[in-house]
Amino acid sequence: MSTATEPRFTLYSTTWCGYCRRLKIQLEQAQIPFAEVDIEEDPQAAEFVRSVNGGNQTVPTLRFPDGTAFTNPPLSKIKEKLAEADNV
Repeated sequence: MSTATEPRFTLYSTTWCGYCRRLKIQLEQAQIPFAEVDIEEDPQAAEFVRSVNGGNQTVPTLRFPDGTAFTNPPLSKIKEKLAEADNV
């Protein structure tokens, strides 16, 4: 089980992405901690995002500790994934 402040996943984003801003607000309101990486500032992060999105730098992309990735997921899908991880 994670602590309240331990990031549950990494959120790959850009500063100009409206979908990223919206998801970050939803995550903060749901009190779900996450780490954030700007893919325009981190070439390795951009490469990871391309590797899971058919060569495209599509954000927001989330990477979970088990290696799975979601692209622009709804908050409900993130909550389901976290609940599964908590029950393992």
